[in-house]
Formats: sequence, structure tokens, C-alpha cells
Amino acid sequence: MEATGTDEVDKLKTKFISAWNNMKYSWVLKTKTYFSRNSPVLLLGKCYHFKYEDEDKMLPARSARTIEDRIIAGNVEEFRKDFISRIWLTYREEFPQIEGSALTTDCGWGCTLRTGQMLLAQGLILHFLGRAWTWPDALNIENSDSESWTSHTVKKFTSSFEASLSGERELKTPTISLKETIGKYSNDQELQNEICHRKIISWFGDSPLALFGLHQLIEYGKKSGKKAGDWYGPAVVAHILRKAVEEARHPDLQGITIYVAQDCTVYNSDVIDKQSASMTSGNADDKAVIILVPVRLGGERTNTDYLEFVKGVLSLEYCVGIIGGKPKQSYYFAGFQDDSLIYMDPHYCQSFVDVSIKDFPLETFHCPSPKKMSFRKMDPSCTIGFYCRNVQDFERASEEITKMLKISSKEKYPLFTFVNGHSRDYDIASATTNEEDLFSEDEKKRLKRFSTEEFVLL
Repeated sequence: MEATGTDEVDKLKTKFISAWNNMKYSWVLKTKTYFSRNSPVLLLGKCYHFKYEDEDKMLPARSARTIEDRIIAGNVEEFRKDFISRIWLTYREEFPQIEGSALTTDCGWGCTLRTGQMLLAQGLILHFLGRAWTWPDALNIENSDSESWTSHTVKKFTSSFEASLSGERELKTPTISLKETIGKYSNDQELQNEICHRKIISWFGDSPLALFGLHQLIEYGKKSGKKAGDWYGPAVVAHILRKAVEEARHPDLQGITIYVAQDCTVYNSDVIDKQSASMTSGNADDKAVIILVPVRLGGERTNTDYLEFVKGVLSLEYCVGIIGGKPKQSYYFAGFQDDSLIYMDPHYCQSFVDVSIKDFPLETFHCPSPKKMSFRKMDPSCTIGFYCRNVQDFERASEEITKMLKISSKEKYPLFTFVNGHSRDYDIASATTNEEDLFSEDEKKRLKRFSTEEFVLL
């Protein structure tokens, strides 16, 4: 009886925390995000100008040449569609119990794992669908900047709060299923894109079987001394993602791998070796690689000297975002305007969605509301991600980023470096190739060091 009573207390505590987080998030959504029409907005390498249709002739010629040839003339709706198309992964509740714990929610502790999932999801979108892809139903999601949305949101979260405490479930809003959208596709390619879109989301489902779901990531985290309910820093999550991709046995994922920089150094030959490794399918083509670079943008506080580099990184189309945040909160940074970063926030506890169902609803995996935060508020600890489709792309990317690092370093040490050769050439232990030992001893030591350096996430 005592154990049962303890379980009931834990469940009530979890429901209260979930409801409290949702109430907090409702006020964030209620606060409108303002974008200037006088400055370009960069989102993962795409540039948008929020100008009116009749302002084209008034736009200075030099504005159209900013960020070299990566600019596209865009309006607010195009930006919204692009932003909403990114995959949004948040706290969830009432999912299958995590092995070795009583937890059925990650509310209050899983935000960095969620931002890591978002970064990996963007890498997979680039790999399978390309940067130009957008979700056809993106603009069907209610606009968070409208009064109708904010009013609906407050009511929804108020009922969620009450339902959580009473143990009742709130009624679900209408959802978009594959059956409802299948008639919208004008050709087979669009239909295949939507099937791929759903497949990618399903890999991040909250069940033990999902390849990159919370349950699997926690299992890999155990190898570095983490467990469900612990906080995870951006560097630890980078290594967990690498292991998750390495261990994935899905045939569609055999053409992609992850490399994590060691001590702020990317060893070019190590990356190329991973890309050139023989594929299980027998295909001799290069593997695509997602390069993750854990860095610190200063000491206790972020050094504003790094602002231009961060903006430069987010201006690259092969950037897959940044796992970062501000103290005690992890965000997924995907763009910027002026000196403010644009991000998606995982601190919203949504209901479990069974992604094994063919027509599972999609809306809760797409964020309707871009948010902005001053760069000065950013915590210095973060992980930067890049996607390179093949060896040639990696070589071009390393050259471009190296130039950017030199310009931004201002005669100081750069945040990280690309060097020729293998890590072993510099007497640094290379990553283990033994699949039975998920983390080498050196990796474990580095992860423990990162764990003591990074911020606590709530």
C-alpha cells in the first residue's frame, strides 16, 4: 500500500508539473513575436524580406545582394510556411513507461533531448527531402499571432490544467490525416514527399521502438552515466545522437552518419572515412554526414564577439541548427533577425501521439509560432550542426566555415577548427569502432567533463 501511495503522489506531482509548464507556455504563446520589415530574416540559410508587394521598387539594390546569392525574395506567409514545416518536438505525457523508471513524461527534464531531436530531424529533412521542401498543410495551422489563436490557446491550456489535476483528458482538436490530404497532391512526387515526411516524424515517436525516440536516446545516455529524469547538456546529446544514428538498422538510414567534433576540432580525414565507409547495401556512394560541434561561446556568459559567427552559421543552407538555449532552458535555434535568434521551444507538454498508426495527426509536430530571443541571453554552452551530402560538400563546407571562423575570431582563438589528418595523428584517441562498447573511455571522460560544465535544464 505504501508503494502504491508513493506512485499516486508521483503521478500527481507529474501532472502538476505538466500543467504548470503548459500554463507558462500559454503566456509565451500569448506574447506576440514582432519582426521588423527593415531587416532580413534568416532561417536555416534562407533569407526573407518582410516587405509589401508594392515595395519592390523601393527596396535598395544592395539589399537584394545581401548574403551573396542565398537570398530569396519572400513575404511573411512564405517565411511562416518554411518555419512551420520544420519538425517541432516537445515534452510529451502519458507515453509508454521508460524502462528502469516510473516516468511516462519528460516534462521538466527532457528539453535538451527534444532540441537534439529537432536538429537531427532537420538533418533528415535535408537528406531525404531537401531544403526547398515545405509541408503543404503548414499554413492550415492556426496563426499564433492572431487574437483567435491566443484566446483559443489560453482556454486550451486552462482546460488542460484542470484536466491534468482531475485526471480527465481534454477533447482533441480536429487533426490533419494522410487520408484528408492525399487528394491535394498534384503528382506522385508530392505524395512520396508526404509519406517521407510522416516516416521521419515516426522515427521520433515516444515509444521504445522509435529509432530516435526519447526511450532509445535515454538508453544510449545510460552509457555515459545518464538516466531518465537527469538533465542533459548539448555536448552529451550530440554523442547520444551519434550513437543512435550509428545503431539504427533501418535500410533508409544506411546512407547517413554523424560525426562529433573532439575538443572543438574537426579532423577532416576522420569525417571522410565515415563518409566513405562501405555501406551495408553495397552502394559505394559517399555517405552523408551530420557534423556536430559542441562549443562554448564564452565563459559564464556568452561573449557577444561570437554573434556574427553564429549569424553566419545560421545563414548557411547546410546548417541544421543549434542545440542551445538560455540558462535553465534549452531551445532549438534555427535563424535570426538583427541581433535576435529565432527558435523553437520544446517546453510545452503535449499528449502522447501513437505514430505507429497510419494516419496519425501531424499538427502537434509543427510549431505555429516562431519566437525570438536576444543573443545576449544565450547560454554559452551549445552544439552547432551541419549537413554534408557527400565528401565534396564536406570539403566545400569546411573551407567556407574556416574562412568564417578566421574572420570572426578577431585574432583570438577560433571557436573550433578543421584540421587535416586523423585524430590519431595528433595523439588523440579516435572514436571506438566496437559496437558493443557504445562509448570509449576517452569519450566517457569528455562527457563527464561536459556534464560538469553545462547548465542545468528545467
